[in-house]
Amino acid sequence: MRDFTLDTYRSLLQALQQAGYRFVTMKELWEIQNGKPEGEGLFGRICCMRHDVDLRADHSLRTAQIEYELGVQAVYYFRVIPESNQPDIIREIAALNHEIGYHYEDMSICDGNMSKAYEHFCRQLEYFRIYYPVKTICMHGAPTSKYDGRDLWKRYDYKSLGVVCEPYMDLDYSRLFYLTDTGRRWDGFNVSRRDKIPVWQDRWVEKGLVFHSTADIISALSDPSTLLMREAPAILFTTHPQRWTDNKREWWQEYAVQSVKNVIKRIIIQ
Repeated sequence: MRDFTLDTYRSLLQALQQAGYRFVTMKELWEIQNGKPEGEGLFGRICCMRHDVDLRADHSLRTAQIEYELGVQAVYYFRVIPESNQPDIIREIAALNHEIGYHYEDMSICDGNMSKAYEHFCRQLEYFRIYYPVKTICMHGAPTSKYDGRDLWKRYDYKSLGVVCEPYMDLDYSRLFYLTDTGRRWDGFNVSRRDKIPVWQDRWVEKGLVFHSTADIISALSDPSTLLMREAPAILFTTHPQRWTDNKREWWQEYAVQSVKNVIKRIIIQ
């Protein structure tokens, strides 16, 4: 199985379904965590597919179509840059019954000026609400920027704007298994500058619950005796759909670019 193809992504979704996972959006995941409706506060065998649309928005449309075909709801976070912010694609993905959110990087865009960054955030939030009643947001890691987008919330409160969840700040990762394809691998947290969950790493990495390839995850899902199936009933995936393609030229291009980026990120982290 060649990794990061659309066929592989479809196989991952089907493996999750066969393992008995119910798919939820980010807003629904937050509601379940917080007991809404009453009595549903404990995580069950649920899965949230979070997609960060950093580049190549057309790739996100394809993964959204595959999910729709399989009856899966997901969440797509769009940046404001043209490579991500494609109005027609945002509309199409929303029409496929997926959640839309804002993938914010306002601190980097505004060079650390908090008041300007907050004004920019508010404008962009209202812009994305043209397409969908946005209730969740997610920071863009921006590994080459010296600014962490979440620092904006040291002064301001996104919940006053009707936002209920920022996954890096509002989810309980002590009860949630987190998998991200950052670095174009599922164990790339060592080359990630900001896509890190300390609680998750302390609990799961020490137990050895780490996967490198999508095939590794699919294999674990097929066996009820695996650590994944026994101890991690609730899963949050983060993918970057730009990486997932059946086009050989684009596949190799993404492989080469990400390999270079991983080296650069290691240097920055060190």
